[in-house]
Amino acid sequence: MNFFTNKPNLNYFRFLSFFTLFVLIFSSCIPQKEIVLLQDKSIKDKKYVNPYAPLDNITDNYYLQPNDYLFINVSTPDPKISEFFNQSRTSGGNNQRNENFFFYQIDDSMNIDFPYVGLINMKGCNVKMGKERIKNALKPFLKEYNLTFKLASNTFTALGEFRKQGVIVMQKEQITIFEAVAMAGGVTPFGKKRRMQLVRQLPSGPVTYNIDITDKNIVNSEYYYIYPNDLIYVRAMKAKQLGIGESFSLGIITTFLALYLTLQTIIK
Repeated sequence: MNFFTNKPNLNYFRFLSFFTLFVLIFSSCIPQKEIVLLQDKSIKDKKYVNPYAPLDNITDNYYLQPNDYLFINVSTPDPKISEFFNQSRTSGGNNQRNENFFFYQIDDSMNIDFPYVGLINMKGCNVKMGKERIKNALKPFLKEYNLTFKLASNTFTALGEFRKQGVIVMQKEQITIFEAVAMAGGVTPFGKKRRMQLVRQLPSGPVTYNIDITDKNIVNSEYYYIYPNDLIYVRAMKAKQLGIGESFSLGIITTFLALYLTLQTIIK
Protein backbone atom coordinates (compact mmCIF):
# COMPACT_ATOMS: atom_id res chain seq x y z
CA MET A 1 0.00 0.00 0.00
CA ASN A 2 1.37 3.45 -0.93
CA PHE A 3 2.43 5.61 2.02
CA PHE A 4 0.89 8.78 0.65
CA THR A 5 -2.49 7.17 0.10
CA ASN A 6 -2.64 5.53 3.47
CA LYS A 7 -5.22 7.51 5.43
CA PRO A 8 -4.11 6.47 8.96
CA ASN A 9 -0.53 7.42 8.12
CA LEU A 10 -1.73 10.73 6.70
CA ASN A 11 -3.69 11.53 9.84
CA TYR A 12 -0.71 10.58 11.95
CA PHE A 13 1.53 12.83 9.87
CA ARG A 14 -0.88 15.73 10.22
CA PHE A 15 -1.11 15.27 13.98
CA LEU A 16 2.68 15.08 14.31
CA SER A 17 3.13 18.21 12.19
CA PHE A 18 0.61 20.25 14.14
CA PHE A 19 2.02 19.04 17.45
CA THR A 20 5.59 19.94 16.45
CA LEU A 21 4.50 23.38 15.29
CA PHE A 22 2.54 23.91 18.51
CA VAL A 23 5.55 23.00 20.67
CA LEU A 24 7.87 25.26 18.68
CA ILE A 25 5.56 28.25 18.94
CA PHE A 26 4.73 28.03 22.62
CA SER A 27 8.16 26.94 23.83
CA SER A 28 9.70 29.93 22.06
CA CYS A 29 7.21 32.48 23.34
CA ILE A 30 8.40 34.44 26.39
CA PRO A 31 5.46 35.85 28.38
CA GLN A 32 5.37 39.63 28.86
CA LYS A 33 5.36 39.19 32.62
CA GLU A 34 8.83 37.66 32.32
CA ILE A 35 10.25 40.65 30.45
CA VAL A 36 8.71 43.92 31.65
CA LEU A 37 10.34 45.48 34.70
CA LEU A 38 8.64 47.41 37.52
CA GLN A 39 5.20 45.88 37.04
CA ASP A 40 2.40 46.81 39.42
CA LYS A 41 2.09 43.66 41.52
CA SER A 42 0.41 43.07 44.86
CA ILE A 43 2.75 44.03 47.66
CA LYS A 44 0.90 41.84 50.16
CA ASP A 45 2.12 38.74 48.32
CA LYS A 46 5.76 39.85 48.32
CA LYS A 47 5.95 41.06 51.92
CA TYR A 48 8.64 43.57 50.97
CA VAL A 49 9.82 45.88 53.72
CA ASN A 50 12.66 48.34 53.83
CA PRO A 51 14.20 48.51 57.30
CA TYR A 52 17.23 50.36 55.92
CA ALA A 53 15.42 53.40 54.53
CA PRO A 54 16.09 55.79 57.46
CA LEU A 55 19.87 55.31 57.22
CA ASP A 56 22.02 57.76 55.32
CA ASN A 57 24.21 55.15 53.71
CA ILE A 58 23.36 51.58 52.75
CA THR A 59 26.93 50.46 53.54
CA ASP A 60 26.10 51.05 57.22
CA ASN A 61 24.42 47.65 57.01
CA TYR A 62 27.40 45.89 55.46
CA TYR A 63 29.65 44.25 58.04
CA LEU A 64 33.33 43.92 57.25
CA GLN A 65 34.57 40.46 56.29
CA PRO A 66 37.94 38.69 56.07
CA ASN A 67 39.94 39.67 52.97
CA ASP A 68 38.13 42.99 52.63
CA TYR A 69 40.42 45.88 51.70
CA LEU A 70 40.20 49.24 53.46
CA PHE A 71 41.42 52.71 52.45
CA ILE A 72 42.93 54.34 55.54
CA ASN A 73 44.85 57.61 55.75
CA VAL A 74 45.85 59.69 58.77
CA SER A 75 46.42 63.40 58.18
CA THR A 76 47.88 65.74 60.84
CA PRO A 77 49.13 69.37 60.83
CA ASP A 78 52.67 67.97 60.96
CA PRO A 79 53.57 66.16 57.69
CA LYS A 80 56.29 64.16 59.45
CA ILE A 81 53.80 62.77 61.97
CA SER A 82 51.37 61.99 59.15
CA GLU A 83 54.07 60.11 57.29
CA PHE A 84 54.94 58.21 60.46
CA PHE A 85 51.40 56.84 60.89
CA ASN A 86 51.00 56.18 57.17
CA GLN A 87 54.22 54.24 56.77
CA SER A 88 54.02 50.79 55.20
CA ARG A 89 54.66 47.71 57.29
CA THR A 90 56.24 44.73 55.60
CA SER A 91 55.95 42.29 58.50
CA GLY A 92 52.23 41.71 58.03
CA GLY A 93 52.48 41.53 54.26
CA ASN A 94 48.94 42.83 53.79
CA ASN A 95 49.42 46.60 53.58
CA GLN A 96 49.99 48.31 50.24
CA ARG A 97 50.61 51.95 49.46
CA ASN A 98 48.78 53.76 46.66
CA GLU A 99 49.47 57.51 46.34
CA ASN A 100 48.13 59.10 49.57
CA PHE A 101 46.12 56.07 50.66
CA PHE A 102 47.01 52.71 52.12
CA PHE A 103 45.22 49.46 51.45
CA TYR A 104 44.78 47.38 54.58
CA GLN A 105 43.57 43.83 54.13
CA ILE A 106 41.55 42.27 56.93
CA ASP A 107 43.03 38.89 57.83
CA ASP A 108 41.19 35.68 58.78
CA SER A 109 41.07 36.81 62.41
CA MET A 110 39.45 40.12 61.36
CA ASN A 111 42.58 42.13 62.23
CA ILE A 112 44.50 44.82 60.36
CA ASP A 113 48.11 45.66 61.14
CA PHE A 114 48.20 49.43 61.59
CA PRO A 115 51.50 51.36 61.70
CA TYR A 116 52.84 51.90 65.24
CA VAL A 117 49.48 51.01 66.81
CA GLY A 118 49.62 47.31 65.97
CA LEU A 119 46.71 44.92 65.42
CA ILE A 120 43.20 46.42 65.38
CA ASN A 121 40.27 44.00 65.32
CA MET A 122 37.37 44.73 62.96
CA LYS A 123 35.05 41.90 63.95
CA GLY A 124 31.38 42.91 63.99
CA CYS A 125 32.11 46.32 62.43
CA ASN A 126 30.48 48.16 59.59
CA VAL A 127 32.35 51.05 57.97
CA LYS A 128 31.37 53.62 60.61
CA MET A 129 32.19 51.31 63.50
CA GLY A 130 35.52 50.38 61.92
CA LYS A 131 36.44 54.05 61.64
CA GLU A 132 35.61 54.54 65.33
CA ARG A 133 37.90 51.66 66.28
CA ILE A 134 40.76 53.29 64.40
CA LYS A 135 40.06 56.57 66.18
CA ASN A 136 40.03 54.87 69.58
CA ALA A 137 43.34 53.19 68.78
CA LEU A 138 44.89 56.57 67.82
CA LYS A 139 43.70 58.44 70.93
CA PRO A 140 46.83 57.73 73.02
CA PHE A 141 49.05 59.06 70.22
CA LEU A 142 47.22 61.91 68.45
CA LYS A 143 44.97 64.78 69.46
CA GLU A 144 44.42 66.67 66.21
CA TYR A 145 44.09 64.73 62.98
CA ASN A 146 41.79 63.79 60.11
CA LEU A 147 41.04 60.15 59.36
CA THR A 148 39.93 58.77 56.00
CA PHE A 149 38.41 55.31 56.24
CA LYS A 150 36.68 53.66 53.27
CA LEU A 151 35.83 50.21 52.04
CA ALA A 152 38.01 49.50 49.00
CA SER A 153 36.74 46.07 47.93
CA ASN A 154 33.36 47.15 46.52
CA THR A 155 32.54 44.28 44.16
CA PHE A 156 29.64 41.94 43.43
CA THR A 157 29.40 38.74 41.38
CA ALA A 158 26.99 38.18 38.47
CA LEU A 159 26.36 34.61 37.27
CA GLY A 160 23.90 32.85 35.00
CA GLU A 161 21.85 34.58 32.30
CA PHE A 162 23.75 37.88 32.35
CA ARG A 163 25.44 39.15 29.20
CA LYS A 164 28.52 39.92 31.29
CA GLN A 165 29.36 37.40 34.00
CA GLY A 166 32.03 37.60 36.67
CA VAL A 167 33.19 39.83 39.51
CA ILE A 168 32.16 43.43 38.82
CA VAL A 169 33.50 46.54 40.54
CA MET A 170 30.87 48.84 42.02
CA GLN A 171 31.36 52.39 40.79
CA LYS A 172 30.08 53.89 44.03
CA GLU A 173 29.42 52.87 47.62
CA GLN A 174 25.79 51.95 47.07
CA ILE A 175 24.09 50.75 43.90
CA THR A 176 20.61 49.43 43.24
CA ILE A 177 19.74 45.99 41.89
CA PHE A 178 18.88 47.63 38.55
CA GLU A 179 22.26 49.36 38.38
CA ALA A 180 23.92 46.01 39.13
CA VAL A 181 21.95 44.34 36.32
CA ALA A 182 22.94 47.14 33.94
CA MET A 183 26.61 46.81 34.93
CA ALA A 184 26.38 43.09 34.16
CA GLY A 185 25.19 43.89 30.64
CA GLY A 186 21.54 43.18 31.36
CA VAL A 187 19.65 39.90 31.58
CA THR A 188 19.41 37.79 28.40
CA PRO A 189 15.92 37.17 26.95
CA PHE A 190 15.95 33.71 28.52
CA GLY A 191 16.84 34.86 32.04
CA LYS A 192 14.19 34.44 34.74
CA LYS A 193 13.82 37.99 36.04
CA ARG A 194 11.05 36.90 38.39
CA ARG A 195 13.20 34.30 40.12
CA MET A 196 16.61 35.88 40.54
CA GLN A 197 18.66 34.65 43.46
CA LEU A 198 20.65 36.99 45.68
CA VAL A 199 23.28 35.41 47.96
CA ARG A 200 24.38 37.78 50.72
CA GLN A 201 27.05 37.23 53.35
CA LEU A 202 25.75 38.18 56.80
CA PRO A 203 27.62 38.00 60.13
CA SER A 204 25.65 34.83 60.89
CA GLY A 205 26.53 33.28 57.53
CA PRO A 206 25.42 33.38 53.87
CA VAL A 207 21.71 33.81 53.14
CA THR A 208 19.91 33.28 49.81
CA TYR A 209 16.96 35.45 48.77
CA ASN A 210 14.60 35.00 45.82
CA ILE A 211 13.82 38.35 44.25
CA ASP A 212 11.57 39.56 41.46
CA ILE A 213 12.88 42.57 39.54
CA THR A 214 9.70 42.72 37.45
CA ASP A 215 7.86 43.85 40.59
CA LYS A 216 8.03 47.60 41.20
CA ASN A 217 7.63 47.03 44.95
CA ILE A 218 11.23 45.85 45.08
CA VAL A 219 12.25 49.52 45.39
CA ASN A 220 10.73 49.40 48.89
CA SER A 221 12.58 46.25 49.89
CA GLU A 222 15.89 45.40 51.54
CA TYR A 223 16.95 43.83 48.23
CA TYR A 224 16.84 47.10 46.31
CA TYR A 225 20.46 47.89 47.16
CA ILE A 226 23.42 45.65 46.44
CA TYR A 227 26.02 45.09 49.14
CA PRO A 228 29.71 44.42 48.58
CA ASN A 229 30.38 40.70 47.98
CA ASP A 230 26.75 40.01 46.98
CA LEU A 231 26.20 37.28 44.38
CA ILE A 232 23.36 37.57 41.85
CA TYR A 233 22.32 34.48 39.90
CA VAL A 234 19.77 34.33 37.07
CA ARG A 235 18.38 30.96 35.99
CA ALA A 236 17.63 30.13 32.37
CA MET A 237 14.14 29.48 31.02
CA LYS A 238 13.13 26.10 29.57
CA ALA A 239 13.18 27.62 26.09
CA LYS A 240 16.97 27.76 26.27
CA GLN A 241 17.18 24.23 27.67
CA LEU A 242 15.28 23.06 24.53
CA GLY A 243 18.09 24.52 22.43
CA ILE A 244 16.16 27.49 21.08
CA GLY A 245 18.49 30.45 20.62
CA GLU A 246 17.84 34.17 20.97
CA SER A 247 17.44 34.49 17.19
CA PHE A 248 14.35 32.27 17.18
CA SER A 249 11.59 34.49 15.81
CA LEU A 250 8.25 34.56 14.04
CA GLY A 251 10.11 34.22 10.75
CA ILE A 252 11.29 30.74 11.71
CA ILE A 253 7.76 29.78 12.73
CA THR A 254 6.39 30.90 9.36
CA THR A 255 9.15 28.90 7.63
CA PHE A 256 8.01 25.75 9.40
CA LEU A 257 4.41 26.56 8.50
CA ALA A 258 5.30 27.03 4.81
CA LEU A 259 7.17 23.72 4.86
CA TYR A 260 4.16 22.00 6.37
CA LEU A 261 1.79 23.42 3.73
CA THR A 262 4.18 22.36 0.96
CA LEU A 263 4.28 18.81 2.26
CA GLN A 264 0.50 18.81 2.53
CA THR A 265 0.24 19.86 -1.12
CA ILE A 266 2.65 17.12 -2.22
CA ILE A 267 0.77 14.49 -0.24
CA LYS A 268 -2.56 15.51 -1.72
